[in-house]
Formats: sequence, structure tokens, C-alpha cells
Amino acid sequence: MNKFYHRLKNYTKVILQVLMFVLTATALYFILPGEPKFKYEYQKGFPWKHENLVAPFDFAILKTAKELEDEKQEQLKNVLPYFVCDTAVATANINKLKEDFSLSNDSLTQQQEQVISKLCEELRKIYDAGVLQFSLDTYNEIKGKPAIRKRIGTSVTRIDTASLFSEKSAYAAINQFKHQLKTGYSRSSWLNSHPLEHYISSNLSYDAEITQKEIDEITQNISLTRGMVRLGERIILQGEVVDSEKFQALESLKASYEKERGKNVNRYMVSIGKSLLVVSLLALIFVFLLIYRRDIIEQLNKLLFLLLMITSMVLITNFIDSFPNLHIYMVPFAILPIVVRTFFDSRTAIFTLVISTLLIGFYAPNNYEFILLQISAGIVAVFSLNKMHRRVHLVLAALWVFLTYTIVFTALNLIHEGEFVLFNYAITKWFAISSVLIMLVYILIYIFEKMFGFVSDVTLIELSDSNQPLLRKLSEEAPGTFQHSMQIANLAEEVILKIGGNPFLVRAGALYHDIGKIAKPTYFIENQAMGMNPHDQLDHLKSAEVIIDHVRNGVKMAQKHKLPAPIVEFIATHHGTTKAKYFYLKHKEEHPEENVSEKNFIYPGPLPRSKEAAVVMLVDGIEAASRSMKEKTHANLKELIDRMIDQKIEDKQLDNSNLTFRDITTIKEVLLQKLLNIYHVRIEYPEEKKELNQAGSQQ
Repeated sequence: MNKFYHRLKNYTKVILQVLMFVLTATALYFILPGEPKFKYEYQKGFPWKHENLVAPFDFAILKTAKELEDEKQEQLKNVLPYFVCDTAVATANINKLKEDFSLSNDSLTQQQEQVISKLCEELRKIYDAGVLQFSLDTYNEIKGKPAIRKRIGTSVTRIDTASLFSEKSAYAAINQFKHQLKTGYSRSSWLNSHPLEHYISSNLSYDAEITQKEIDEITQNISLTRGMVRLGERIILQGEVVDSEKFQALESLKASYEKERGKNVNRYMVSIGKSLLVVSLLALIFVFLLIYRRDIIEQLNKLLFLLLMITSMVLITNFIDSFPNLHIYMVPFAILPIVVRTFFDSRTAIFTLVISTLLIGFYAPNNYEFILLQISAGIVAVFSLNKMHRRVHLVLAALWVFLTYTIVFTALNLIHEGEFVLFNYAITKWFAISSVLIMLVYILIYIFEKMFGFVSDVTLIELSDSNQPLLRKLSEEAPGTFQHSMQIANLAEEVILKIGGNPFLVRAGALYHDIGKIAKPTYFIENQAMGMNPHDQLDHLKSAEVIIDHVRNGVKMAQKHKLPAPIVEFIATHHGTTKAKYFYLKHKEEHPEENVSEKNFIYPGPLPRSKEAAVVMLVDGIEAASRSMKEKTHANLKELIDRMIDQKIEDKQLDNSNLTFRDITTIKEVLLQKLLNIYHVRIEYPEEKKELNQAGSQQ
């Protein structure tokens, strides 16, 4: 049954691995564009750095935005705004004037009637010319216009702007007319009793809908092009400066190309090509991981993270590229290798960068330039952040990336153009934005740590602080274990620095590997006072259970305090599946007739899965054993180290750790040297031994 579950687990893992690659390939297939983009990149005022360019087909030269706007404004000068005339306003006000004067006088003389009639005629003329209610919108519409169009129903007449009245000017006109009347009644009280402004109100209102409709018709009829470039006609020569005319011709060619692309392309063949590209590059990733980082394939969270990083970078670049005012050089490509380097290694980071850059280079302008720039900047980012312990390291890395972009771009300009241009603002600004965005890496690292259970060097350094709650508790309740853990951390760190690995990980793992002893500190010899041993009161089976439980207790404690999974792994694996040998042998000795089951004396495991965890296992056992040695001589220590490491190899405790025979040899050498230094053992060389023997024989 166990074999069945083991096989089922393996099959499930393989299915998930295949599914991840298939989903990644599918996502990349749909993200990548289906047709090739315009392959030339150019800037106004800079030399054309590509080969001589002739028109591949007939195309019209587009007008510039300024040309279109100027032509539009010129056309709009002839557009007269429409105003709707409300004839009821004039009729109502004139009738009101007659009525008011009639009511104020019981009977009107003939001359009075003539005056009123003339006032009404003048008022009619004013309304016929048109009275506008002054507002900013109305002023803007008639400003600079020689006339307007007055609409009464379906009838439209042209009215000169100069003849229009505002409510204020209309009142002034009618009032002036009143004073000019050559009658004896013009100053009479009956005529002045009714202020004439009461009969003035606007009768014209702006018709925005009709006016805008005419504007739209005119602008739609404006031609977007001027002139044609015929097939085979020269557009620009290599090295020629892209002036305004050539720039517009290139812009027109680009627009025509992108409009026509795909019409004459065999989409079936393009799909096959895209599929081959994606599958080939993902196959390269798989082979690389299989050879150099099999652990990433085996651990699904690591594989998922790596594939998501590649897909996300391609997706973000494609998204930015969809905006004409943005440039793909603003995408912080260096973040990809920095983040991958943080959780894995430099080689994996650079290889991932190369694959991502090749995928994006499929549709990037100036493919070679793009790929060279991104790979150069990415490599510099990886090696400039070999140590990312402080924020200043990230700032320096961003500066190095920007400097790399600038130098490589300048070098390419020198090659293509033969001119030294240190700062091409149009491109350099995107390099600067990309470099600044690298600062987001701290936030991303924190997010990825939580999402995928990873741990960064920054977090490891924080965890290694002796003021961390668990370490402080360990130092207070199990001081002997704490000192032992500190010693293990120092030794393991020295070993990892020699064989290669993460010194921050091994140090943090070593400091926490024995935290399970906090539960029952006095049951472990390093915490016992003289003559006080609780195991004297227990049988050997129970003692073995207490000793073995420190691993289980440590794992529970670490999970309770939310320590990262890689640190928990050190706690779980530092004894592997070895036996609590002392109690096992004692139990057998006291129960010779009993068939003793080894199961009750074996640590739960699992086996170490990394160099760092394996080193802690080896150093832990050797350091503890060396302390119990009576004679700590060079020969004795060497024999102890060789024997214990060889025993671990024989017991297959290191099978999953990726340690090589060369690593084992180096580990033995480093541990021997360090233990000799710790115990102040002086090595006796053969010549010294010979002299001592001779001196002894003489005596």
C-alpha cells in the first residue's frame, strides 16, 4: 500500500510539472504577437542607423498632428455658429410695452400713440437684429467671427456680428432712441414712468448641436495624408539624419505596415513558428534545471515561481508596448535576475534572464540592441547585488544598471553612427525610469517570500539576530544548547563558504536547529548541572522518546512562530533518520532476550535536501562528539571526523543533499582545522616527533 501511495504521489508530481510547462507555453503563445512588428527604431534629429531603406510598397505620407490641427483651425474659421431665434420674445415684450403705456394713461393722444409706435418699431428692429445674453461660452463662439447664422424654424439667415446686440447694448440703443424723439413728450413723466430695460431680453440662444454637426462634417472631410511614396522609392540612407520630412515618411511607413500586416501573412505558419519558439525556449529551461538545479523541478513551488516570473515579465513588456507613448526600455528587466538570484543562484538568474529576453526580443524593435542591453544590465545587476544586506546595496545596483545601459547604448551608437552621444534624452529617460523601478524589488521579495515560502538573505540576517524571541528564549532556558548552536553556526558557515552555498541560510538554520530542546532543556547534557541527569529516572525507551521529540517539538515551535519553511527544514532534518544510538544500545544491553524494535529509536527525518542542511547535520554530530573526547589530539579529531562523516554516507543520510565527494573532502579538512583551533591543539609534524624520540632515547 505504501508503494502504491508513493507511486501515486510521484505520478501526481510529474503531472503537475508537465501541466505547469504546458500552461506556461500556452500563456506565452497568446501573449506574444501573431505578426512581426515594424522592425526599425528611429528618432528625429538622430542618424538612421539601419541599412538603406526604400519603400516596400506604395503608401501615403500622413500629415503631422500640427498640420492637421492647423488645417482644422483654418477650416473652422469659416464655420459660423448657429443661434436659434425665439420670435415670441420680441412679440411678448412689444405687446407688454404697449399694454403698460396704455394702462398708465386713461387715454392716449395721437402724438403719444405715435411715440409709442416708434418705440415699438425701434424695439422690433433691435430684436430682428438679435439680442444675445452675454456669457463666456457665447463670447467664445462669436469671437473673431464675421457673422452668425440665425435659425427660425427651418429658415436660416446670416447676421453680421457687428449688428448683434447684447442686452446691455440693446437697452442703451432703445434708450438713446427715446431721447432722440423730436416730440414734446419725450421728457414727459408718462414716458419716463416705465424704464425701457424691462422690455429688453435675449432672443438668441446658441445651438451647439447643429454647430458641432457642421464642425464634425468639415473635420471628417479633412484629408489625413499629403503626397505618396511609390514602391522602390528611396526613403532614407544609412547615416542620414532623420529630419522632419524623413521622420514623417518613416512614421507613415510604420503606420501603413502595421495596418497592412497580417493581411498577406500565412497565419497558420506564423502560429507554428510561435509554438516552436516558445516550446524550444521552455525546453532549454527544463534541460538547464534538470542538469544544474534539479531541486527546482522537484519542488513545485520553486518551479511555479520561476515559470511565473518569466511569463509575468513577457506579459508586462507586452502591456507596456501596447501604449504608443511608452517604451519597453522602461520595463525594469533587471528585477527578474535580481529576484531569481535572491532565492536561487546567479547561474539560474542569468539563464532565466536570457530566456525571457529572447522571448521578448521576438517583437522588440532593434532586436539585437534590445537583447544586448538587457542581458548586459541583468548580469551587472546580479553581480552588483551579490550581497543585498542593506538598502544602499539596491541603490548602488540601480546606479550600476543605469550606467550599464548608458555605456552599452553609447557603444552601439558609436558603432552604427560614428558619433559620440553620451545622453540621448529620448532613450536615456526610459533607462532612468527602468533603473529607479528596480527599487520595487524589496516589496516583490517580501511578497514572494509569503506566497511561495521562500526566504531571502535579508530575512535570514534578521532571523540570525540573537534578540529574536525564539533565540532569546533558547539562551535563557537552555543556555548550553544556545552556546552549542552558536558554535554549530560558526563552523557550518565556514564550511559553506568553502564548498559553496548560502552562508546566511546555514547560519540561521544552525541557530534554530535545536530550539525543540526548550521544551525539556535539562534532558540534554549540555544544559545539565553536575550530577543532575533526569534520564536516570527513566527507562531507555522513554529517554529515547524524549530525545527524539526535540525534533518534533522544534518543528511545532518553528511553525507556531511562523519561521520560514527552509529554516523549519533544518530542524526536521538535522538528525535525518538516524538512531538515538546510546539509548538503543543500552536498551538492548538490558533486554538481551527481547527482540528490540529499532523503530522506537529512530528520528522521524526526513533526510537533508540541501548542502546547507547536510552540513548542519554533520557539524552538529561532530561538534557534540568532539566535546566528549578526553584526548583532543590531531589524530583523534581527524579519526572522529572521518568516521562520523563516513558513517553518515554509509547510512545514506546524505543521498538527497547534492554534496559531492570533493565537498566531503573539503568539509573534513575545514572541520579538522577549525576544531584544532577551538581546542588549541598543536599539530606535531614528523620532524618534531623524530626529535622527541631521539631526545627520549638519549635520556
